[in-house]
Amino acid sequence: MKKLFIIAALSFSAVAQAAPQGLDELLKQVQQGSQASAKMNADREARFLRDKNEQAAMLQKAEADLATANARISRVKGRYDASQAEIKALKEKLQTRVGDTGQMYASVRQAAGDFRGAAAGSLVTAQYPERIELLEDLMKGTELPSVAKLEKFWFLLQQEMTEGGKVARFSAEIVDEDGARAKADVIRIGVFDAFADGQYLAMQTDGSLSVLPRQPGHGATGLAKSFAKSDDPIEPIIVDPSHGTLLALESARPTIGERLHMGGFVGYVIIFIGLVGAAIAAYQLTFLIKVGRLIHIQLANLRQPNLDNPLGRVLACLTDEISADPEVVELHVSEAVLRETPKIERFQGLIRLIVAAGPLLGLLGTVIGMIETFQVITEVGAGDPKVMAGGISQAMIATVLGLGIAIPLLFVNTLLMSRSRALVQILDEQSAGMLAQRMETARAANAH
Repeated sequence: MKKLFIIAALSFSAVAQAAPQGLDELLKQVQQGSQASAKMNADREARFLRDKNEQAAMLQKAEADLATANARISRVKGRYDASQAEIKALKEKLQTRVGDTGQMYASVRQAAGDFRGAAAGSLVTAQYPERIELLEDLMKGTELPSVAKLEKFWFLLQQEMTEGGKVARFSAEIVDEDGARAKADVIRIGVFDAFADGQYLAMQTDGSLSVLPRQPGHGATGLAKSFAKSDDPIEPIIVDPSHGTLLALESARPTIGERLHMGGFVGYVIIFIGLVGAAIAAYQLTFLIKVGRLIHIQLANLRQPNLDNPLGRVLACLTDEISADPEVVELHVSEAVLRETPKIERFQGLIRLIVAAGPLLGLLGTVIGMIETFQVITEVGAGDPKVMAGGISQAMIATVLGLGIAIPLLFVNTLLMSRSRALVQILDEQSAGMLAQRMETARAANAH
């Protein structure tokens, strides 16, 4: 309608622009414009009817296509429902046929998982690392395992039992203390121990072997080297039935040097005075043994005093005082014995002092260690015993060191005292005997 109005307006404007000459001419132009508009409207109506028929045909075709699609959807849905029903029936049939096979599969998965954990820490895995992949496949699989996989799993179980009783040599990658990896010849003792170049190895979580950060003591490294070089059918070697746990604990034990270091400053003081006491005791004991041997040699020849020993020097006083008064000679002999006694009994007082000071210093170290322990408990609490180990170790080590130097030096000092007393007694006995003999000789001479 809007278009018709525009066309009519254009017609009227055209007529108005033509500037008609008179009324007849104007009427004629209006008539012509009306005829043109009527023709144009007729054409438009015809075109509209034609478009309407085409759209009706297209709608009819679309409705037919929709009906066809709905029919096809119904057929597909029917097939889908039938397939689902068939699948359900087949699953029920499969479940019925499988029966105990499902339980067997669950058992295989569980067994594979359990053995996977054991194999990860087994030394046999270091020699055969590829078996971990099969165990993980059986453990994480979603389908029934094939007969071939079940046979391989059985073989791995049998392999673990068989290799547990063998001594094997193989090449493997070793992680050293610095984290570097290198190939090395490994000797495996069943599932208990493994070592390379005399160093004991431990299994890692990834299945590789690493050198223990601290090697076990008590000659274990020497045993490993001897075992590697020996060709004998029987050779001694350390066996860890806990598969590395006991070996790791043994390796973690501190050495003698580390234990001494735990004693702290007081421990070093105790060790120092203990070494001083031991050196003094050894020197004096050596001196007494030498002097005792010379005195026994002198006892075999009392008539000829030798000045290289205390007895000879005491007897020399009697020889020099032949014409002196017996009382004067006795005083000289006593003086000679007293002069020789300090050398024989020297250092005994100092050693007794060290024997007494050792336990006291150990007690001092114990008190200092306990103070440190209580200080740690105050700072971090008593939840972790390891944080208190330093103070307790210092307390115990200091006590052990104090007693450790006191007890041996006590026995050594007793030995020194007994030997010195025996030597002094020999000097007293021989000097008194020679003096008595001298007085008898003088009395006999005066009687004549």
